[in-house]
Parts: sequence; structure tokens; C-alpha cells
Amino acid sequence: MGNLLKLQNLTDTEMEVMQVIWKMNKAVKSSELLDIFSEKGWKGQTIATFLSRLVDKGLLSVTREKGRINIYSPCLTFKEYKKKEAKSLLDTMYQGSVKTFLVTLYGDKVTDDELDELKDWFSDK
Repeated sequence: MGNLLKLQNLTDTEMEVMQVIWKMNKAVKSSELLDIFSEKGWKGQTIATFLSRLVDKGLLSVTREKGRINIYSPCLTFKEYKKKEAKSLLDTMYQGSVKTFLVTLYGDKVTDDELDELKDWFSDK
């Protein structure tokens, strides 16, 4: 599946491209992406650069059809991406501790009802 360790390095624009591809939920021709992003004022070379970066980062695979048509397919779903991104953040910033993450994020702002919901959720795991 390529260099999935680099997932946290996606730029906002790379994420925008991936979200369009994930939303389409199919293999996508470069010409289809050009149609979509040219409406935003992007040039073909700009789109090609971002697609190449996403292939290098392991998020897209590319196959070449007859001529110069590239077809891009996501290497993982958005759900899988979010899970890997969250795990990477948790491991890197919080030594894998969900408790440390939650305390940092919410501190004493968690209501008793939310605590009860979390307890129920964790007890089911």
C-alpha cells in the first residue's frame, strides 16, 4: 500500500483532491478531475502535480489507459485514512494513550453525561 507513514503530511490542497476522489467512489480519469478542478481555476499541470504527490504518498494508485489517460484509484477509503491518521496522531503526540489525548483535549470540560457515555462505550470494547 505504499508509504502510508506520510499520511499526516497531506497539504490542504492534497486533502481537497482526495476528498473529491473519495466522494466519487470509483476509479477516476485524469480528464474527469481536470473538469472538476478547472472550474476552480486550476491548470492541468497543477492537477497532475498534486495527483503525482498523492501517488508518491501512497494514497492513490495510477494506471495508464491507451494514450495519455491516467486512471487514479484510492488505495484506502476515507474511513481507513481517518483511522490511520488518528492512530498516527495518538502514537506521535500522546504515546498511544487515549486517556492522555482526552485529558489534553477536554480537561475538565467533559459533562457527567458524556463521561457516562464514554464509560458505556469503553465497556463494550
